[in-house]
Amino acid sequence: MAKVKGSIVVDTEKCKGCGVCVVACPMEVIAQSPNVNGKGYNYAEPVNPDACTGCTNCAVVCPDGVITVYRVKI
Repeated sequence: MAKVKGSIVVDTEKCKGCGVCVVACPMEVIAQSPNVNGKGYNYAEPVNPDACTGCTNCAVVCPDGVITVYRVKI
């Protein structure tokens, strides 16, 4: 069975910092940033990108659709 490596991209300017993706990630890849975007929200950001499996949980639960998940078989 092929292993899958994932990575995520968060549109930080559109993220409202709700934190739903943080709880949905089983690998603890995402966390709330201490920084704020142009609208004043603490956006989500990948803090442990090497652990990402590309499961897409974060993108599925994101109410604003600001997370894109990429998957590569290795």
